[in-house]
Amino acid sequence: AVDSAEAVAKLLNVSTNDILIQSTGVIGQRIKKDALVNSLPRLVGSLSSSTEGSNSSAVAITTTDLVSKSIAVQIEIGGVPIKIGGMAKGSGMIHPNMATMLGVLTTDAQVRSDVWREMVRTSVSRSFNQITVDGDTSTNDCVIAMASGLSGLSDILTHDSAEAQQLQACLDAVMQGLAKSIAWDGEGATCLIEVTVTGANNEADAAKIARSVAASSLVKAAVFGRDPNWGRIACSVGYSGIHFDADQLDISLGVIPLMKNGQPLPFDRICC
Repeated sequence: AVDSAEAVAKLLNVSTNDILIQSTGVIGQRIKKDALVNSLPRLVGSLSSSTEGSNSSAVAITTTDLVSKSIAVQIEIGGVPIKIGGMAKGSGMIHPNMATMLGVLTTDAQVRSDVWREMVRTSVSRSFNQITVDGDTSTNDCVIAMASGLSGLSDILTHDSAEAQQLQACLDAVMQGLAKSIAWDGEGATCLIEVTVTGANNEADAAKIARSVAASSLVKAAVFGRDPNWGRIACSVGYSGIHFDADQLDISLGVIPLMKNGQPLPFDRICC
């Protein structure tokens, strides 16, 4: 990693401290360093800030992925257009937190480093740390998020400001979009399941309940078999470790309610 960083830094004429390394792959297989370093001049020479360059990068980092994953949005904060873009790879050994995935995000917003760091952590906790494909956590993962400050927007100094909240919401959306792309492209996946929890004591409790439901093999089997078995959902909520009043439990599949106040409701199984 150090040799690679030094080689890239020399080619770009920057400090080694400005180079960030991401790596994933088959466990136990060592990277062929000489082949990697020898390919760097060609790779650096092909760098491009165009859309094509961005798309090529998103494709280049894929491994067992069936599709590349990238997203870009633009919003207006304080009258100034702000852009956020991102790409990710991953489809197997995906289970909170992150695992066998790489993510890179960039924005031209100007944010104080400690505020940006907190924003990134918050967004990761609401996105990449919430997905599960197979219940297996790998040995390495990484998300890098960089803010250049080139937009001209006044520096965001606190997390509580209106501008910071707008940027946080946008960052959440980008990371969640990438996270859903990873789950949808999961090895062997045939559909995407989204779990929404409301009425929990706090966000941490809601996240733990959602993880319990999403990771349940029986819930996954029910969805795959088109079986609206609400009992499996209720069971996974129960063993999540979060205390709740079962008499206030409501369960719905999409817009179809299956349980209200802890009691099952009649429903059309075909519609479900």
